[in-house]
Amino acid sequence: MDKTVLFVDDEKDICDVLSISLSDLGYKVHTAQDGQEALQIIEEVSPPIVLTDIRMPVMDGIELLRKIKSRFPETEVVMVTGHGDMDLAIESLKHQATDFIVKPIKDEALKIALNRALERIAMRRQLREYTENLEELVQEKSAKLVQAERLAAIGETIAGLSHAIKNIAGGLEGGTFVLEKGIELDNKDYIQQGWEAVRFNFEKIRDLSVDLLNHAKFTDLDFRLSDPNEPAREVMELMKPRAEEHGIELRTDLASDLQTLWFDPDAIHHCLLNLVTNGIDAVLSDNPLGLHKKVVLETTKPEGWGVEYRVVDNGFGMAAEVREKIFTSFYSTKGATGTGIGLMITKKIIDDHNGVIEFESEEGVGTTFFIRLPHIDKDL
Repeated sequence: MDKTVLFVDDEKDICDVLSISLSDLGYKVHTAQDGQEALQIIEEVSPPIVLTDIRMPVMDGIELLRKIKSRFPETEVVMVTGHGDMDLAIESLKHQATDFIVKPIKDEALKIALNRALERIAMRRQLREYTENLEELVQEKSAKLVQAERLAAIGETIAGLSHAIKNIAGGLEGGTFVLEKGIELDNKDYIQQGWEAVRFNFEKIRDLSVDLLNHAKFTDLDFRLSDPNEPAREVMELMKPRAEEHGIELRTDLASDLQTLWFDPDAIHHCLLNLVTNGIDAVLSDNPLGLHKKVVLETTKPEGWGVEYRVVDNGFGMAAEVREKIFTSFYSTKGATGTGIGLMITKKIIDDHNGVIEFESEEGVGTTFFIRLPHIDKDL
């Protein structure tokens, strides 16, 4: 790993002294005595780490930090501050500073800050390699599993997956930094905030992994002659404990005149489970206070179709901009808490059944999803 550091301070004596300390720690050192000179050196040398004083004439450390992050976003910047400049030091963290150390600079504090910078560089490199390998793997597998006309959609999925992974990694990195800073400063609020961010992003990893496994699982459907009401019964029985825990009425209204159909009951079970789960989440997060919370799953036999499933909730409904993007890859109706894959998988499964999935949603009223499956000749 490149251990080159640029140290920026308007006092030459301080530059000389700290250069010795940095050299002793195994770093190749460049120095600059103002912000403009620092930017020129970064342009020429590309040091992965910049160590800069906050208070400097002409261009102070905060302004230099902004310029570095604008022009060289992957450069790690550690701020050097006096005891009276803690507000500026905190402000620098808002502008993506890696860390700050307080004058007079102690070797141990300097070593910790630089190691943190190196860890972030290594993490970013590993993430880049992981993302590139993941994209190559998905592309390789996709070429074997999908038809030529789906390649454009797969490219979109890869890009969305890469973006999702980068967002999660960024959230973990930020949460870890706040947690470490809280431990270092013995600040319980920082520790709590950092841990909550780490836990939230670990849950996102879990949900993303499960959704991706489901995406792979239902690539090839297993059609067989089955009762279309059975997946509905199983889903409602499965979700009953959660609904009861939160005081939600979970009701089924299943048609008694349905014939057995040729379809994949496990895949349809997954679709209904996703929609019912979304309905429960909707009434928990959006339902106005005092309104009876309920989610209903119905089956009917509309003319020209084998079965129609309806999942109805009385949450607050979806805004127009959400309704327009609801089946878009990696777009979640749950905001930051969702993965944006569940409805994409559901739509793919229904499309592969030659079925239809539609919805109606009105703000202040609720949402209804419709799934219609056709009669399919098992000999086809």
